[in-house]
Amino acid sequence: MPIRPENKILYPVDWPQISHRIRFERAGGFCECAGECRTHAGPCPAVHGEAHPVTGSRVVLTTAHRNHTPEDCREDNLFAACQRCHLGYDRDLHRLNAARTRVARRTAGMTPLFEE
Repeated sequence: MPIRPENKILYPVDWPQISHRIRFERAGGFCECAGECRTHAGPCPAVHGEAHPVTGSRVVLTTAHRNHTPEDCREDNLFAACQRCHLGYDRDLHRLNAARTRVARRTAGMTPLFEE
């Protein structure tokens, strides 16, 4: 997943190399999610570059942080994840960020596009 520009400063300069090592050297191109994403039970069968077994879209492996802290690049904090698993794993964090964004827009006087 692309790193948002405002968050790039949180990642180490060698993040591309770290991420590549996790995804392709350690994981061998396979999703390492074992159900932590709560979208499936057991190991995820997704393989980088192939059709995802559930969605049918082409799998692009990402590197996820177990503790959601980009600065923490310890081996045991990182895992290779297909986009579906990464989004599922980060689901609660995305909800929290969306709620914060809605509050910030309201307090800044912006009108929401849709009813909440």
